Amino acid sequence: MTSKILIITGDAAETLEVFYPLHRLQEAGYEVHIGAPEKRKLQFVVHDFVDDFDTYTEKPGHTWDADIALADVDPADYVAIVVPGGRAPEYLRNNEEAKRIVRYFFEKNNPVAATCHGPLLLAAAGVLEGRTSAAYPELAIDVEVVGGVFENGGAVVDGNLVSSRAWPDNGTWMKAFLEVLDGASA
Repeated sequence: MTSKILIITGDAAETLEVFYPLHRLQEAGYEVHIGAPEKRKLQFVVHDFVDDFDTYTEKPGHTWDADIALADVDPADYVAIVVPGGRAPEYLRNNEEAKRIVRYFFEKNNPVAATCHGPLLLAAAGVLEGRTSAAYPELAIDVEVVGGVFENGGAVVDGNLVSSRAWPDNGTWMKAFLEVLDGASA
């Protein structure tokens, strides 16, 4: 039986932060499902950095079908979760089903990967207190205000949690996450 991993996301997620983990984890032999507030086609975005611009820019990205609605997720069916960034975590942090799933993985000490704005969902779920997490650097305050420790790194590992700043960290982030997954299955 193939182990399953759930990516928790929605509209306006960063394309590269969804597709890189999706394909990298499939390549490693996992069955990966996209979970969203509803089972429907999602619209992702592309964030890029422009010289002399104070923050990132946003353009329409790829579309992709969600495999399962978050309300229909039984977290026990999955060995790990991934929480990409983009703007999706800004509204997913208000979704009780998303928070339920996140809490389950922290209660069970199962592997969790989060990047960019993904830690906003972890903060809202109440699981970052006393934990070290990376995030998009401007979110340091969001990690710290809930009692977490912000670390500006590309592959920050704190027990079951592997976090990073944004899509430029995808390679180091997923490498570290695969190591945590390997350790969890040993």
